[in-house]
Amino acid sequence: MSTTKSGVALAVLFLIFISARSEDPYLYFTWTVSYGIISPFGVPQKVIMINNQFPGPVINCTSNNNIVVNVFNQLDEPFLLSWNGIQQRKNSWQDGMPGTNCPIPPGQNFTYHWQPKDQIGSFYYYPSIGMQKAAGGYGPIRVHSRLLIPVPFDPPADEFDVLMSDWYGISHKDLARMLDSGRRLTRARGVLVNGFASAKPGDSPMFVMEAGKVYRFRVCNVGLKASLNFRIQGHTLKLVEVDGSHTVQNVYNSLDVHAGQCYSVLVAADQSPRDYYLVASTRFQKTVQTTTAIIRYSGSNIPANPDLRSAPTTWAWSLNQWRSFRWNLTASAARPNPQGSYHYGQINITRTIKLASSTSAVDEKLRFALNGVSHIDPTVPLKLAEYFGINGTVFKYNLISDEPPIPGTLVTIAPNVITTVFRTFIEIILENPERSIQSYHLNGYSFFPVGMGPGKWCPENRNTYNLLDAVSRHTIQVYPSSWTAIMLTFDNAGMWNLRSEIWDRRYLGQQLYISVLSPERSLRDEYNMPLNALRCGAIIDLPLPPPYS
Repeated sequence: MSTTKSGVALAVLFLIFISARSEDPYLYFTWTVSYGIISPFGVPQKVIMINNQFPGPVINCTSNNNIVVNVFNQLDEPFLLSWNGIQQRKNSWQDGMPGTNCPIPPGQNFTYHWQPKDQIGSFYYYPSIGMQKAAGGYGPIRVHSRLLIPVPFDPPADEFDVLMSDWYGISHKDLARMLDSGRRLTRARGVLVNGFASAKPGDSPMFVMEAGKVYRFRVCNVGLKASLNFRIQGHTLKLVEVDGSHTVQNVYNSLDVHAGQCYSVLVAADQSPRDYYLVASTRFQKTVQTTTAIIRYSGSNIPANPDLRSAPTTWAWSLNQWRSFRWNLTASAARPNPQGSYHYGQINITRTIKLASSTSAVDEKLRFALNGVSHIDPTVPLKLAEYFGINGTVFKYNLISDEPPIPGTLVTIAPNVITTVFRTFIEIILENPERSIQSYHLNGYSFFPVGMGPGKWCPENRNTYNLLDAVSRHTIQVYPSSWTAIMLTFDNAGMWNLRSEIWDRRYLGQQLYISVLSPERSLRDEYNMPLNALRCGAIIDLPLPPPYS
């Protein structure tokens, strides 16, 4: 071989080596989704398990890791997983929503490939079709900072995942039939923590701590409706993270965790060695439902004190707690730059969208809506219809306006899709004219919840906004007869779901999709549809569109 040829070969090998080393690490998972039986309240119930686990296995990863999950569907119904809080940058193809992905048919599989790009924190995955979430199928996601990125607290002795949920004890198919018939969901059967109902003296501990050490509890509300108050008997909770953002480290006796939200707290094992109760109880209900789990100090055999401190009772207390949350401006995020380097309060608002929920009867059936449109999923996922250029036959853009309709306007049942201009900074007002608390989640993004207040929102309310250190997050509550204002830059191209985390409301239409299109059709802004993407409906035999370049 000549010197020139050998030099070229060596250069090519070097480039391959550098490319391989520069790519972020891969983590591979193979999951089998099947039915199983649990009896948390003494009555056997069919649930959705992953690898025969309920809740499902943890994804324990680091920022920017490549997560490859091969999902085998052994249910008798279609199935999808979505990744609550994972932003799927440029990649709504992996979002796992009915508006972005064709479902995995029974007996088949699909491989997801995504990255928690520039993210850290506590998240979870869940089934996104129909009422399947009521049967489980969910599990925790931990995203750690890369080794070179400083974390604003010392490494804990261990980390514990706490998945809290209200639990109906009724088949998810029966719940769906109940809602489809026009009936409302009644009160849940009780509350579960990691799939278990209340612990009794002498039960095995859920978690074990050693005296003198500090532990991280990653707490998520994965339930259907109820806001849940989380506390640990005899211990304080140092808040360090909310929905993927480091916070100012305030100390609390308990925390209200609303549907869809995740918090991380540090707990010091600084009490007398014995058992203590971890407590989760419902908020804003006439009858409080409580469940417990046992935390044991290593080597102790003293049972927990049966006296439990009650949770707070008013939503004003909860609102004031939210106001105490602050973004840690000096902490590094997933990148070396501080979280507070993004000055959202100095960006001009280009558009204000006011969204108001409503409850009505359509053809004598219960429906929930946003700005007068009650969403239904078409037979072709919205993103795929848009990508293949048949969206005009599947849905219409912008059926709603940026202002709620006048009271009494008839509700339209249709796919609810709005458009935003790529990379514009938008203010969204979430109005709740109803008597129950609500919670909203936006896929693909984190946003800044800058204000909350009673009544209807008006422009003067901007004078009360926190324009400095609101915690960037993906899920936010709206209190009864109140409003919440959020701000964000729509810089992530794709089709993204904005939904009620109150699951019966979502199921019956209180959601929409936001189409964010880059005018460049460039891989810089959005990935092409993956080659393994499942097809369904009218796109099955269509040729692929020209790829992004």
